[in-house]
Amino acid sequence: MAERGAHLTTAGGEGRPSIFEVLSQDSLMSAVKPALQHAVKILAESNPARYGVLWRKFDEIYAVLDFLLQHHFLLRTSASFSENFYGLKRVAPDVSRRAHHGLGRRRHVRSLLLLVLLPYLWTKLKKVLARQRDEDDFSIRMPRSLAQRMYRAFLAAYPYVCMAWDGWSFCHQLLYIFGNARTHSPLLWLAGVKLSHLTAQDIRDMDLKPVSQTLGSSQSFGGRLHHMFSAVLGSVALTLSTSLSMGVFFLQFLEWWYSSENQTTMKSLTSLPTPPPPLHLEDQDAAAASSKMCPLCRKVRSNDTTLATSGYVFCYRCVYTYVKTYHRCPLTGYPTELQHLIKIYSPEA
Repeated sequence: MAERGAHLTTAGGEGRPSIFEVLSQDSLMSAVKPALQHAVKILAESNPARYGVLWRKFDEIYAVLDFLLQHHFLLRTSASFSENFYGLKRVAPDVSRRAHHGLGRRRHVRSLLLLVLLPYLWTKLKKVLARQRDEDDFSIRMPRSLAQRMYRAFLAAYPYVCMAWDGWSFCHQLLYIFGNARTHSPLLWLAGVKLSHLTAQDIRDMDLKPVSQTLGSSQSFGGRLHHMFSAVLGSVALTLSTSLSMGVFFLQFLEWWYSSENQTTMKSLTSLPTPPPPLHLEDQDAAAASSKMCPLCRKVRSNDTTLATSGYVFCYRCVYTYVKTYHRCPLTGYPTELQHLIKIYSPEA
């Protein structure tokens, strides 16, 4: 029995990585992003005015940093960051190239799109689906535009797309285990590459490769400008990769720790500082009138709703629209989601 299963954990005669190696490198970047996201969330909660934009634009900032990181490693090692971390490289099935020569422009661009752009679009799609579910839960129907109708049509097909993708990935992994496929993932198949182990010669060549060597370099002004720009990108990516290489296991620990069931929504709410109470006017009539005003529309509140993150009271539609758009409290700036809205029922009603 052990002899029959030996091919699952060894590289085999072709130098193929085992299924455990390729799955481990797949899970590396998926563990880094939630850990970084939690660190940014802590900063945003500690100082919403200064760091709130990092939380609101986290997906875009992470996509840019991920692009720099993946571009650097694809250019210099023919591998993504996680693949290089596990000593792997991407090779074309029909072309024999050294790892330090890169993948070629076409496969390089294709790999970047599948490594960076596709996960970013997938993340945004999940957030759109979550907002749609919140609207259904709150029985709110915002004015429908053409884009929103297209969203609804695509979201209706979302579960079937996920099921088809998961089934495709599972079939690829099974075929890879039994040696009937060159790749374990549809993404690698779409990029036109397969994974292989780095050799000692590859490592020596990468150490000797000049930093200024880039795709399609030339001696013209445009070529020199491209060299300078690539050098700056390489320096930034090298700094990011060094930091991630040193802290990757710590980030994985953070991701595991904060994915625990004990980290509930109420615990995150209690970690926010208590906001200052609103200023009371000396005139009691004016104070009574202002206490019934919505801070957003400046009219008498209708369908009173408070935010669990700050305690301030607004009109339901006003605060719903604001939180849905900006994901923060209008007055305190604390990170807020739609599930933090609490409707207030008057005893006179």
